[in-house]
Amino acid sequence: MKNIGITNYLKISLQHALYLLHHGLLEDANRILTQAETWRYGEKSSSQEVLVNLIQAYKGLLQYYSWYKKKMELSKLDKDDYAYNTASQNMLNHSWKTSINLCTLIQIPGVWDPFVKSYIEMLEFYGDQDGAREVLNNYAYDEKFPSNPNAHVYLYNFLKREKAPREKLISVLKILYQIVPSHKLMLEFHRLLRKSDKEEHHKLGLEVLFGILDFAGCTKNITAWKYLAKYLKQTLMGSHLAWVQEEWNSRKSWWPSFHFSYFWAKSNWKDDKTLACEKALVAGLLLGKGCKYFRYISKQDHQALKKKMKQMKKSVKKYSIVNSGL
Repeated sequence: MKNIGITNYLKISLQHALYLLHHGLLEDANRILTQAETWRYGEKSSSQEVLVNLIQAYKGLLQYYSWYKKKMELSKLDKDDYAYNTASQNMLNHSWKTSINLCTLIQIPGVWDPFVKSYIEMLEFYGDQDGAREVLNNYAYDEKFPSNPNAHVYLYNFLKREKAPREKLISVLKILYQIVPSHKLMLEFHRLLRKSDKEEHHKLGLEVLFGILDFAGCTKNITAWKYLAKYLKQTLMGSHLAWVQEEWNSRKSWWPSFHFSYFWAKSNWKDDKTLACEKALVAGLLLGKGCKYFRYISKQDHQALKKKMKQMKKSVKKYSIVNSGL
């Protein structure tokens, strides 16, 4: 019974502290967390251990907040000023306390995004790149941790800041692509693949663009359509018809109504003529000049887009996979 009472006390303390945090009462939250953290009564169960670690981690977040404020103050001071040294020492003291509290929690399998982000910012600030890299690698790749797209995003952004080789960046985003193919970083992934020297990466670059546009939330993503229109044409010009066919075979039964209907042609032309033109080129390359979407857009009279329309019709006539016999 006593054990149950302690567990409930820890849970209530944590919930109370989170409520106070949500309402900006940081000092009160810190007091509640400190009281809960120092509670001692016999042997702790494993569930109580996790609660204590969480309590300590939230204390760490509060300390991080103080550290961050001091960091902002420090950025406004002259390095030769006496106040700079004092502020710098205060920051160091805060970071030491914070890192102890955060470090314990993020070693336990779980999703600890805000704690990891705070810890990494501090490690990087003090130049501990190796420590930051180790934490992020464990968070992303340790099989004991649940699958978490953000873990790969944090690792990628860190490696990008470090100016890591393109191959390394590609390897991180490849895993993110497998988890969330519609993630906003996938357009960046496509650009990295396109710049690679490997043909397998060029093929994957096409797959990634199709993958993004499979999702309803991305249907009006003009950058994705621009990239696909350009890369599709480039791929067909480069004699890689089989790559296109491989992607199209699994989509030809549903993409025409999903993306290239008469309704979408009218709607897209009305809302965003540039988007409509990019989509029309893709539609024509995949479905031929008889496609409803391509037919509707190509018949529109628009002076500013006259040249673009002419190039689009020429490309479809020359490179459409319908004409290729595939």
